[in-house]
Amino acid sequence: MADETNAYSAFIPEIWSGKLNAMLQKDCVMLQCVNRNWEGEIQNQGDTVKIITPADVSISTLGSTAISYSELEPTSMDLVIDQKKFFAFKINDVAKVQANTSIMEAHLVNAKKAIEEVQDAYLLSQHTNVDAANIVGTDAAPVALDKTTIYQNFVKLALALKNADAVTSSSHPWVVINPTVESYLLQSPEFIGANNVADETLRNGAIGRIAGMDVLVSTNLIATDSKYYVLAGTNDAITFASQLAKIETLRDKDSFSDLVRGLYLYGAKTVQPKAIAKMIVAAA
Repeated sequence: MADETNAYSAFIPEIWSGKLNAMLQKDCVMLQCVNRNWEGEIQNQGDTVKIITPADVSISTLGSTAISYSELEPTSMDLVIDQKKFFAFKINDVAKVQANTSIMEAHLVNAKKAIEEVQDAYLLSQHTNVDAANIVGTDAAPVALDKTTIYQNFVKLALALKNADAVTSSSHPWVVINPTVESYLLQSPEFIGANNVADETLRNGAIGRIAGMDVLVSTNLIATDSKYYVLAGTNDAITFASQLAKIETLRDKDSFSDLVRGLYLYGAKTVQPKAIAKMIVAAA
């Protein structure tokens, strides 16, 4: 009989939770494009943190009149952990005996992929909060992209961010595309592949750079009503917080099996709508 201590009997919740939390810090496309400034202040589902945005300060010319003081009115918004996702599966005792030593890691990888799918789609849905001035194309007249038009339209995206004062020396822009747009981009002579980018650091998983923006690819930018979105911005735009709240194992009373389940909590807020831009593209 195989040594069970090397496989499913290693389903120790604390070990699973620690490993999966570490794995979720890497690779996910949109986690490269958000900030997590408030994550430490949120612990449980339903928890809320109030984010205070400072008001603009005006500059006046010093003259003969007395100095007047404007009253600053900072704005506030709530970041709420309101997204709840879980995974749950059953492991029968026969599988325990036959399992190899890598089965635990394999299930962790699959759990990670499943979580990242819903997480990426959720963060990409923040495109609905883009400032109106930062939209290229319209729902009624989406942009028709091909290898000859892609660069000029990506320049428009980058320009929208710059005109909104979103791009600074400390906030390098990104753009997320789907594989269809990637196929056009790879045929564009203006595209700089990752292997040709100079000494500047690209985000993890970036395939290169165009119009000054790091390019990342996500399959979660799917077509809706014969169009899809290209999303660009800086990490200042969206704040995100998440927590793998619990992984636990139970004995199934109705079969010779163990039950494994995990709860993942997260939430996001577009705190700077002018720091993201989108292009509405006609689906090919």
